Amino acid sequence: MQVDIQSIHFKADKKLIEFISQKVQKTETFISNVRSADVYLKLEADQEGENKLVEIKLNLNGNPIFAKEHAVSFETATDKVLDKLVAQVKKIKEKSQEK
Repeated sequence: MQVDIQSIHFKADKKLIEFISQKVQKTETFISNVRSADVYLKLEADQEGENKLVEIKLNLNGNPIFAKEHAVSFETATDKVLDKLVAQVKKIKEKSQEK
């Protein structure tokens, strides 16, 4: 799977990019028909501390699925987003089995 990671308004370090890439690659164990993933990392002007935003779009053979999450670190936000995406895929599979 091709993973495209873009950091907006800052330069992401190599460790962060590798961490996110590995996590997104692991989604293939749950989701078999992923062609590519688009990941956007943003720093927002939030005084609360949860100013790291991660958005991930998985391009499936059918429709793409999308999720985003704020957290105090990009790693935490990535984990939360991937949990949301896996939940969406499970829901899609359940609906397709009902038909």
